[in-house]
Amino acid sequence: MTSVPQVLASPVRPPVGRLVLPPLVALSLGHFLVMLDVTVVNVAVPGVRASLGVGAAGLQWVVDGYSTVFAGLLLLGGGLGDRFGHRRLYLAGLGLFAVASAGCAAAPSGAVLVGARFGQGAGAALLVPASFALLRAAYPDGALRARAVGVWGLVSAVAFGAGPAVGGLLVAGLGWRWVFWVNLPVAALAAVLTRRHVRPSEVSRPGRSGRAGRSGRRGDPAGQLLGVVGLVGLVGGVNEAGVRGWGSPWVLAAFGVGAAALAGFVRVEWRLERRLERRLERRSAAGRGDRDGRGRVPLLPPALLRDGRLAAVDVIGLLLSLGYYGMLYVLTLHFQLVRGYGALGAGLALLPSVGMGLLAAPLSSRLAARYGPYRPMAGALLLGAVGFLGWLPAGPGTPYPVLLFALAATGLATPVTVVAATVAVLEAAPSAVAGTASAVFNVSRQVGSSLGVALFGTLTGSLGPVRGLHASALVAAAAFLLGAVLAARVLRRGRMASAGAGRAGAVPAGR
Repeated sequence: MTSVPQVLASPVRPPVGRLVLPPLVALSLGHFLVMLDVTVVNVAVPGVRASLGVGAAGLQWVVDGYSTVFAGLLLLGGGLGDRFGHRRLYLAGLGLFAVASAGCAAAPSGAVLVGARFGQGAGAALLVPASFALLRAAYPDGALRARAVGVWGLVSAVAFGAGPAVGGLLVAGLGWRWVFWVNLPVAALAAVLTRRHVRPSEVSRPGRSGRAGRSGRRGDPAGQLLGVVGLVGLVGGVNEAGVRGWGSPWVLAAFGVGAAALAGFVRVEWRLERRLERRLERRSAAGRGDRDGRGRVPLLPPALLRDGRLAAVDVIGLLLSLGYYGMLYVLTLHFQLVRGYGALGAGLALLPSVGMGLLAAPLSSRLAARYGPYRPMAGALLLGAVGFLGWLPAGPGTPYPVLLFALAATGLATPVTVVAATVAVLEAAPSAVAGTASAVFNVSRQVGSSLGVALFGTLTGSLGPVRGLHASALVAAAAFLLGAVLAARVLRRGRMASAGAGRAGAVPAGR
């Protein structure tokens, strides 16, 4: 068996065979839809307000309700995929996302539109962890998997960054409803390709009862409920703080409920893990192994968070999203309010950052295949920190070419980090809980994004658009720098452990 230090220290082997594209295309299309709908709706807000008469708070939920439900249900989606089968959950997520997109496009009122956006978030929470786990199963060779993750990450980065430009084109040419209608043919194509080219995961196939996995164990309804309430309370409170203020009773209540629910979630998961360990010890002592073991299993096994690599990558995901996506929100405002660009002009101004994803994702996959994920992760985060500092001289009259370094550096650093972090999770997570590990990583990214948008939006509102931009850039640079330190620490710990194992192996037998 390969030890943890060996996995951390050894580069991934060179690819054996070729990269089979149809499964990768099928899984990337679903992730493309999810990431596109995070940002594509931003430029449709004026059209929604004029067409449906939605107020400021309603518009906030049209934009952020999607990511709130997405984050709140990700753990549930990951657990369901591990339990019932990832391909089944991926197809279900695609179907729910398509139906909800049609509901958004045909919405007769703001309330219906917000509800349909919640449905999109639920569909995304089902398909993203399943996509992640299916990608792992489709490419078992480490180097081929790194290349596949590079393409997958490239699609994600391009979709997220291209959202404002794509939305601007659709709104200008066809109207705001086409921001949602465009999802339907893409979802249909992804479903067809998935059924033809993506195999069900053997590990996750449900048992004969159809209600539990092979072990016959039951789910964790208390953990599911507490996890959803906790994350929706936390992220919803952050979202509402941008409209109501951080001291609002509604916001404080949301934070209180979210914190209490998350504390209860941690307690429930810890108790279930301890109970499961005692049950397994009793069955092992009786010589029965774990066959047909009955009992509940935790939604989020605490052992996943005790793995230092996974915990570090989850924190890096939060810091990355807080810095980059918070700044993306501020920059959209900067280009429109300070520089006078329209919605389409702001989207096009951000293209140098988005375009770096075309280079970054394949570059990151090759670097991760050769050096492992943590070295390129640390280097990219350092580059991004320097890039954010490039926004400090920005003002209303700063020539646009002066800003290109900041746009390009952060645009390069973010997808490199995302791909490397994804490879790190794939390497560290046990196959039986790959969907759950993916969900935890994506929860951290979604929470970081919501925190960044709310925090940087508050800074911009209180300090003014220019000083707020500068303060946000400093916070983003600090977040990336802290992420680089965490990645370097994991890399250093792996090297030290590998060196210790090598010295122990050199001791002659019998001594």
